[in-house]
Parts: sequence; C-alpha cells; structure tokens
Amino acid sequence: MNSLRKIVFWCHLLCGVIAGVVILTMSVTGVILTYEKQAIVWADTRGYRVEALPGAMPLPIEALLAKVREGQAAVPVSVTARADRSMPLTVGLQGGRSLFVNPYTGAILGEGAPTVRRFFQRVTDWHRWLGTEGAGRTTARAITGACNLAFLFIVVSGLYLWFPRQLNWSRVRQVILFRRGLPGKARDFNWHNVIGFWSGIPLFLVVLSATVISYQWASNLAYRVVGEKPPTPAAPAARPSGPGQSQPFAGDPLAGLDRLWSLAEQHTPGWKTLSLRLPTSAEAPLAFTIDRGTGGEPQKRATLTLSRESGSVVKYEDFGSFSPGRQLRTTLRFLHTGEVAGLVGQTIAGIASFGVIILGWTGFALAWRRFRDWVARR
Repeated sequence: MNSLRKIVFWCHLLCGVIAGVVILTMSVTGVILTYEKQAIVWADTRGYRVEALPGAMPLPIEALLAKVREGQAAVPVSVTARADRSMPLTVGLQGGRSLFVNPYTGAILGEGAPTVRRFFQRVTDWHRWLGTEGAGRTTARAITGACNLAFLFIVVSGLYLWFPRQLNWSRVRQVILFRRGLPGKARDFNWHNVIGFWSGIPLFLVVLSATVISYQWASNLAYRVVGEKPPTPAAPAARPSGPGQSQPFAGDPLAGLDRLWSLAEQHTPGWKTLSLRLPTSAEAPLAFTIDRGTGGEPQKRATLTLSRESGSVVKYEDFGSFSPGRQLRTTLRFLHTGEVAGLVGQTIAGIASFGVIILGWTGFALAWRRFRDWVARR
C-alpha cells in the first residue's frame, strides 16, 4: 500500500506541475464566468427599465416588430420577452446585433452593453482555447482537453492521498479544518488538504462534465452508460443563397404571429422567458423556446411548436421527453457550470473553481520546496 501511495503521489505531483498553468488559466476564467448570464442581462438592461402606466398592455408582437423594422436596415431574426413586464423586449438582428425595445410603445431603447459582452467572450476564448484564434484553436482545444483529463486524475488521486492512514478524529481534523499559526510549508500543506477535501466532490463533477464537453468519445460514453446508441452528428446547415441574406419567401412570414404568441404564453404557466426564432416563410410552423428557470436549467426548458393555420400543438419537447442518454448528456453540459442547480449550483461551481486557484498556488509551493530540499541534499 505504501508503494501504491508513492506512485499515486508522484503521478499527482507531476500532473499538477505539467498541467498546472493551463488548469489555473481555466480556473481563473471559470471564476470570472460564474455569473456570466446574469451579468450580461444586468449590464444590458440596467438603464432600460420600463415603466408602464396602470392598466397598460404591451403592444402586439407584430406591431412591435414592424416598429423595429422601420428604422433598421438589418432584418429581425429573433425575439425574446420576459415575464417581468418592467424588462424590455429583446430583438435579435442579422449580423449578431440585439436591440432592446419598450414593449408598451415600440421605442428602441438601445443595444445594451456590447463592451461587457465582448469582455465575457474574450474570457470564454481563454477558458476554451487559451485565447487563440483561427486554426490555432484546434491545438489549444487539444491542450485544454488533455490538461482537463490530467486535472480529473489530480482530483481523484488527491482524494485518495487525503484519506488518513489511520482513521481517527485527531488525524482527520488535521486535514479537514484550517489551523492557525503554522509555518510556511505546514500552512500550505494544511490549506491544500482542507480546500481539496471540501471542494473535491464539486470539482470532480465540474471536471468530469468538462471531459464530456471536450471529447466526442466521452460524450458518446454518456449515452452508452445508459444502454443507448450515441446520436449521429448533425450535418452542417446549408448556407443562405446570398451573403448575409435569407432565402426568398412568399407571403408575410409574421402573419398570425400575435395569435400564436398569445397561445404560447398561455401554454406554460410560470414561464420566465419566451423566445422565438422568426420564420422565413408564411407556411413554416413556429417553434417557441419556453424557459421557467435561469437559462441554464435544462429541466426547466421546453420547445413548443405550433401550427400556423390552426394554432394546435405540432410538437412539445421538454426535458422529461428526452431519452435517458440525452437527459444525462444535457445534464452534464450544464453541470460543468453548475447552472443545472440554478444560482446555488453556479455559486458552488464558482467557489470550487476559486479553490483550485488556492490549490494550484499551494501545490506549486509544496513542489518547489520539495525540489529545493532535494537539491540541497544532493
């Protein structure tokens, strides 16, 4: 057992030294991205609160979109409303721009906070691809994936190394509680063990789910674990016929949208956001995305497809209708950010990621002292 422990320890240390810088980079950016969605919504709308007169009703969706199109060269491609009527309507335009619109008057309030969006996009680039662009992202993705696998081993082996050889309260207390007045090496060792113990399980889940995101074989494994055949990767969507233009269509693609939007609002009580990718033909059914959570809780999201002619439900797909394999894969995707458990889960994931920064610092310090002592003995 002592020989096994030594082998695991040296593998643990080497993985930390080799992959440590990349792991720290992903952890620091992960902490910054903890409340990304909430921060963007706050930054976009903090100056655009809507005050409605008593008894006032929002304008019909068709009228609102008509007002937006009057002063815009770009074509609206999506619309999102929130149940909180003090929040503006969000209209997405071709080219990636978003406009915020007063739902009671149709007045365009502005474009939100593009600087904040660019900041979080840049942080995401570092989190996923170490800040590289273009062809370099393939190599960077391979590096972050490999370092994530090394981190998974570090977490599992750390829990094994933490387990006291003699299971009694005196030994356990030394590695689960912070101790005051310790010198440098003993302090770093204490912090490394305590933070590693309390963040071990959340980190294991965060890193395990990152592996599923990083590798197709790991994603397929999520399906095979429950006895399902992994789905075939979807073929890339066909490009529009002209640069930046949609395919031509006959008739008004927004005809009857008011009635169908009202039906979608009534279909799922308690919704918080209602989104629609605007159709490009008058015959295409409308697929609404309904969210009853914070945006990252898959068990609270659903897609409602309504017939253009009758308004009947063509298809309703929510988390409960997914196969077990798809449920597991979708859960793992949002387990990585903690969003699957709402704000509480996001907070736990963020604290665990911050703990990795302390673990990295103390781990490097302990490794350096060990190396320095070895050189001195030589």
